Amino acid sequence: MTTGEKILHGGGYLIEDATPETVFTPEDFSEEQLQLADTTDQFLREKVLPHVEKLENHDFELMVKLLRQFGELGLLMIDAPEEYGGLDLPKTTSMLAAEKASIYGGFSVAYTAHSGIGTLPLVYYGTKEQKERYLGKIITGEWLAAYCLTEPDSGSDALGAKATATLTPDGKHYLLNGTKQFITNGSFADLYTVFAKIDRQQFTAFLVERTFEGVKPGPQEKKLGIRGSSTTSLILEDAKVPVENVLGEIGKGHKIAFNVLNVGRLKLGACVTGAGKFAFADGVRYANLRKQFGVTIGTFGAIREKIADTAAALFTSEALVYRVAGMIDNRLAAVRKGIPDYYEAYQQGIEDYSIECAVAKVFCSDVLALVVDEVVQIFGGYGYTQEYPAERYYRDERINRIFEGTNEINRMLIPGTLLRRAMKGEIPLQEEVMKAVGRLSAVAGEAPSGPFGAEKALLRNLKDAFLVLAGVAVQRFGGKVKDEQETLIALADVAIGVFAIESAVLRAGRIAASGNASRAELAAAAVKTFTFPASEAAISAARRAAFYVGDGNTLQMLLSGIRRATRYDASGLLDAKHKLAAAALESERYPF
Repeated sequence: MTTGEKILHGGGYLIEDATPETVFTPEDFSEEQLQLADTTDQFLREKVLPHVEKLENHDFELMVKLLRQFGELGLLMIDAPEEYGGLDLPKTTSMLAAEKASIYGGFSVAYTAHSGIGTLPLVYYGTKEQKERYLGKIITGEWLAAYCLTEPDSGSDALGAKATATLTPDGKHYLLNGTKQFITNGSFADLYTVFAKIDRQQFTAFLVERTFEGVKPGPQEKKLGIRGSSTTSLILEDAKVPVENVLGEIGKGHKIAFNVLNVGRLKLGACVTGAGKFAFADGVRYANLRKQFGVTIGTFGAIREKIADTAAALFTSEALVYRVAGMIDNRLAAVRKGIPDYYEAYQQGIEDYSIECAVAKVFCSDVLALVVDEVVQIFGGYGYTQEYPAERYYRDERINRIFEGTNEINRMLIPGTLLRRAMKGEIPLQEEVMKAVGRLSAVAGEAPSGPFGAEKALLRNLKDAFLVLAGVAVQRFGGKVKDEQETLIALADVAIGVFAIESAVLRAGRIAASGNASRAELAAAAVKTFTFPASEAAISAARRAAFYVGDGNTLQMLLSGIRRATRYDASGLLDAKHKLAAAALESERYPF
C-alpha cells in the first residue's frame, strides 16, 4: 500500500499531478516481500541457471520439474485466493516475484504463462466447482497451465478467431475444432484455457484438459529466443469438452481475454525490468575485466555513458512498474472481500488502470531492448557469440515487444482508451483541454523552486501538450480518431514519456525524503540522465502529432506552444552520468 489516501484513477496522471507520498516505490518493500524476493532469486541462481544449456536444448522434463519445485516454495500461488489454498498477496509482491524469476528468459516465460494468464482466468471467472476441481492442482504445480487465444490467422485481432465449439445433441459436451498458435507451455500443460466461438458467433472460453479426447499439442516452434520455454500449437479435432467446463459466460470470452491481459502486461513490465538488471550487471562486470589499449574499457567515456544511460532507464522502469502495481493495490483494497461478484469488482479495479498497464508493457520492453543492445555492444565481438550470455539476452529480449499485445497495439490502446472514456463522460477531457490551451499559450514562467523543479515544469508542459493535441485530434477526426493509428501512436509516445519521467521524479522524491543523502544524489543523477533523452523523444512525438492533426494557423499554434513550453534545462548532465557510471562500475551491478 502507498502512504497516500487519494486514489488517482486510470489515465488521471495526464490531468492531475501525483506527489511522492502517494506512490509505491521499490524502497517501500516490506521485510516479507524482500524475503520472498530472496527466495525467488536464490532458486533461479541455484536451481535454474546451472541448467540453462539443457533448457535451451528443449529439456522440458527438467522445466516441468523446476516449475513444480517452484510451486513447492509457494511461488505459483501468489495471486490465488486463500480459500483455495492461495496466498492472495498484493500486486506489488506478484510483480517482485516475476522480476526476480526473470534472470533466465525461458523459465520466466514458462512461469508467468502458468501463474498469470494460465491461472488468472480460472481465479477471476471460474465457478466454485471449477476452482475446487482445478485450482489446487495448478497453484501447487501438480498441474501446469497454458492460455490459448492466438490462432494462425488471428493475433492482434483476437476476436477474429476461427476455432469453433458445437454443442453435442445430448447437450452434455461441446466439440471444439481449430488450431491455436504460439501456446507457451503447450507441450506439457495439463489444463488449457481455450477460446472458441459457439456456433461460429459467441466468443467463449473453455477449460480444456490435456487428456480430453481430440486434444493434441503440435510440434515445438523453432524460435529466435526464449528457447527454454515450450511453444507449440494446440490442435483441436472434435475435442470433447464437458458443458460444465465453459469458463465465464457464453459469448463473453472477450472479457476474460482482455481483462487478464492487463495484469499480464504489467507483469511483463516487471519481468523485463528484472531481465534488464541482470543483463546490465553482466555488462558492467565485463567492462571492468576487458582491456583495450592497456586499460579496462570501463574507464572509457563512451562505455561509461552507455552504463549511465541504461542504469537511468532501469531506475525509471522499476519506478514505473511498482508505481502501477501500487495504484492497483490501492484500488483493490477498496473492494471488500466476500461481497457478491467480488471478482467482477476486482477486475473493474484492474481495468481502470489498463492505460498504465499498457504503458508499463511498452516502456519497460523498450528499456530492455536498449539495455541488451548496449550490453552486446560492451561485449563487442564476444557479445555476438554464444560463448557469452549477451547473445542470449539479445535473442530473448525481442519477443517482449510482440506478445501480450504488440507494442503498436498497446500504444494505440493508451490514447484510444483515454478518448473513449472522455466521450463517455468519465474523464473531463474537454474542460482540461481548454485549461491546457490557456497554459500552453501563456508566456512561459520560471520553473518551480525546490528539487526537480525543471522536471516538474517539463511534465506540466508535456501534459498540456498531450491534452491540446488530443483535443485537436478529436476536433479534426471526430469518432474516426480511433482509426488514425499514426496519430494515436504519436500521442501515446507523449503519454508514455510523461508517465515515465514522472515516475522517476516521484521515486527520487521518496528517496530524497528518506534522508539517505548519497542514495538521493544518485537518484537525482538518474532522473536527469533519463529525463534528457526522454524529453527529447516526447517533444519529437508531440511535434509529429501536431503535423498529423493540425494545419494552417492551428498547426503554427501547436508547434509554437510545444517549442516554448517543452524546453528542459539539463545542466549538470555529464556530471550526473559520471556519478551513475561510477556507482555501477564500483558495485558491478545495477546501482539501486
